[in-house]
Amino acid sequence: MEIITDIASLRTRLERESKIGFVPTMGNLHEGHLSLVRIAQKNADCVVVSIFVNRLQFAPHEDFDRYPRTQESDCQLLEKLGVDIVFLPSERTLYPVPQTFQLLLPSVADSLEGEFRIGFFRGVATVVLKLFNIVQPHVAVFGKKDYQQLHIVRQMVAQLNLPVTILTGETVRTEHGLALSSRNSYLSEGEQREASHLFRTLLQVKHEIVRGDHNYRSLEVSAKQVLSQRGWKVDYIAVQQQTSLLPAEGGDTDLVILGAAWLNQTRLIDNLELSVDQVTSDQR
Repeated sequence: MEIITDIASLRTRLERESKIGFVPTMGNLHEGHLSLVRIAQKNADCVVVSIFVNRLQFAPHEDFDRYPRTQESDCQLLEKLGVDIVFLPSERTLYPVPQTFQLLLPSVADSLEGEFRIGFFRGVATVVLKLFNIVQPHVAVFGKKDYQQLHIVRQMVAQLNLPVTILTGETVRTEHGLALSSRNSYLSEGEQREASHLFRTLLQVKHEIVRGDHNYRSLEVSAKQVLSQRGWKVDYIAVQQQTSLLPAEGGDTDLVILGAAWLNQTRLIDNLELSVDQVTSDQR
C-alpha cells in the first residue's frame, strides 16, 4: 500500500491505472468504511482511499478540533484490506488559498441536515468535487447512512456531467441496531446502549407505515415525542420521498425515514428506506 500526500505525485501514480475506485473519508475508520472499500475493490482495478477532515463542512461551534484523528490505525486497517493507495493531504494541500469558489446548491441542501448544519453541504460538495478532480476516479463509493449527502453527491455528478459512477453501500450496524459512525466514539458505554433507540424509533415509524398509517406528519410528531421523553434533543424525524428528498405524501411509493437527534453532547443520524408498494403486497 502506498501513502501519498501531494496531488502531483498522486496524479502521476494513477496515470497507469485503467479503472480507479475511490472512497473519500474523514478517517477514524470502522467497519462501515471498510465495507465501502470492499465495494470499490470489486468494481475497480486500483482503489484510492482519502483521509481528510474537511474544515469547510464544520460550523464554528461544531467538533472540528476534537474530531477523532487516527491516521496510523486507519492505515493499518486499509493495508490489511489490500487498499492500493491512501491519499493523506494536508489542509494546505487541498486549500492552498482561501476557498472563495464554492458551488451554489439546490434547495434540498437547506432542508433536514442543511437546516441544522448551515453550510454543511456546501463544504461537502466543495471537497468532494476537489477530490474527484484530483483522483479522477471511474467509480466512487458512498454509504447510505449519510443519505442526504449521497443524494446531493449524485445530483452534483449528474448535473455537472462528471465522469464517475456513484456506488452505494448499506448502513452497517451494531448488534443492537446503532448505525456505525466515527462520532460513536464520543459515546459512553451507557450512551451506546441508549443510542440504539434512534434506530428503534425509525423502525417503529416504518412498522406504522407497513400497517397502513400514511399520515406521515403525525408519525413524525409521535416519533419526536418518543425520543424527547427519553431525554433526547430531536432535530428532525422526517418521512421523505427517496428520489427527491421532498416530504412524502399519499401516493408516494419509495420512501425514506430520516432522523437526527442529540444524545447528550453527541449528534446522531440514521435512516430507513421502504417501499409502500412492496409493503402493501407483503401484507396480502
